[in-house]
Amino acid sequence: MLILRSLVFNILFYVNLALWLVLAAFPALLLPRRALLAVTVGWATTALWLMRVVAGTTYEIHGRENIPQGGIIVAAKHQSFWETFVLMTLFKDPIFILKRELMRIPFFGWCLYKFRMIPVDRGGKARALAQVTRRAKIELRDNHRQLLIFPEGTRRPAGAPPAYKFGVAHLYGELKLPCLPIALNSGLYWPRRKFLRRPGTIRLEILPPIAPGLDKVAFQALLQERIETTSDRLLAQGRAELAQLGLDPLANTPDTSRQQA
Repeated sequence: MLILRSLVFNILFYVNLALWLVLAAFPALLLPRRALLAVTVGWATTALWLMRVVAGTTYEIHGRENIPQGGIIVAAKHQSFWETFVLMTLFKDPIFILKRELMRIPFFGWCLYKFRMIPVDRGGKARALAQVTRRAKIELRDNHRQLLIFPEGTRRPAGAPPAYKFGVAHLYGELKLPCLPIALNSGLYWPRRKFLRRPGTIRLEILPPIAPGLDKVAFQALLQERIETTSDRLLAQGRAELAQLGLDPLANTPDTSRQQA
């Protein structure tokens, strides 16, 4: 049953995505950017409905009251594709830093341009970081947008050792804005590079913001400690629920979550 439900969900998820892109997102390219954001929220809502009805996966979001007004850096744990679209529904004017190659994808890339996402050339290193910083200052400090960033750079399996990059600390120091940590356990239910979609409740927790002004190294350590401690708690909670269904994916995996990568 789990395999069948996962198969049906995956098919419907990508058909739904294609329909929203062609029938709604493409026409919205001719309208103000807020219209495209409304389309994105609409698609995300239908995707979450499919997860609940087909895969049996619901979700909970705690800590919305911790979101400050104005431009902020949002630093989120990244375990699956799920949070990439759910985060778009939580903020008024979100923006991602993403690979430049994504901007070249027909339809999808055009939408990214409309959103004024910040492309980055991963091979550019120092020059690319300087360009990203300049764009981020304009979008966050001048336009009061919310920068969504994954501090580990890519998806990490649930329970994997943390691997935080220094890019978020650099932006924190340069932009001089609050940083909002976000913890979650989505990788238990929508694992990266896996076919299965497990039933249960994904939990996402928005933590109190870290005020600007800390030393970059101190900030990096504090951010990692807050996100990882809360994510570990959510992970344990999710595993306990999955274990009751005989679906705990980490049941025979050594606990290495506190080791350094």
